[in-house]
Amino acid sequence: MVFSLKTFKNLPMSNISSSLHAKVHKWIDSFGFRLNGSQTNYKDNVTTNHYFFETFNFLERAKNNDLKNSKFLCFDAYGEAINVKSLLDLQTAFFENISQL
Repeated sequence: MVFSLKTFKNLPMSNISSSLHAKVHKWIDSFGFRLNGSQTNYKDNVTTNHYFFETFNFLERAKNNDLKNSKFLCFDAYGEAINVKSLLDLQTAFFENISQL
């Protein structure tokens, strides 16, 4: 039996390569994070969004409204900045922060 790429496009695993932006926003929407503020630097065309939940804060920066290449920054329980490279980085910092309450 011969399979083509079209055969596999509708399988559940086809969405595994979704962007970090999509993964983060799906997770924060399910948790109830709120957008605290949004600022746009029109000179550099960079938008910074500040989200929070209880005592946990994180920032999202997007240049030229390119959300797939958004960069995320959060802070650990000691106030140290953490560059978020995966959803797991964000979740780890969040649960460590919440456990300190």
